[in-house]
Amino acid sequence: MPLLEEEAPEDPYQLFQKWYGEAMSAGVPQPDAMTLATAGEEGPSARMVLYKGLQNGSFIFYSNYDSRKGRDLSHDRRAALVFYWSAMRHQVRVYGVVRKLKREESAAYFATRPRGAQLSALASPQSRVVRGRGVLERKVVELASLHPDGVPLPRAWGGYALRPVWIEFWENRDDRLHDRLRYIRNDRGAWRFERLAP
Repeated sequence: MPLLEEEAPEDPYQLFQKWYGEAMSAGVPQPDAMTLATAGEEGPSARMVLYKGLQNGSFIFYSNYDSRKGRDLSHDRRAALVFYWSAMRHQVRVYGVVRKLKREESAAYFATRPRGAQLSALASPQSRVVRGRGVLERKVVELASLHPDGVPLPRAWGGYALRPVWIEFWENRDDRLHDRLRYIRNDRGAWRFERLAP
């Protein structure tokens, strides 16, 4: 689907799902990896997180609420995402406002994670300084023994939903006259798009 105004869908999620699906089908390594940029009292910060789908028009991801990103989002709920699939020559940028998912939703997702990932989430004081890896490994062993039949959802762990204000699609061109279309949501929830110069 070329990034031409006359061929672009009215719904940006349709284009996102198409590009994401193409990246998965092409075997792009970790196509669900996205950069999450936040700003808090410590200044701006960016890191990779995993995209967990679209829910009611919002991009979903999970993390520790006490981590740097969690503290940032408590300070300023605005955030940005970047997907980059170099093999497809595509980039998607998203800017919007983040909210926490309900605890029941986070618990439902947490239950689908592998046991090792559950234990790691429970054991890790994410973004905090620890004396060494051994501290974390011992904590995992201790928690595994304490919870043989099921790992409880950590108190400070759960999902976030980023509802976009705008979504920008970028497609590489060899002459560097790249295509950029930005979809902007209005107050009524409808989308319009505009072309940006590369």
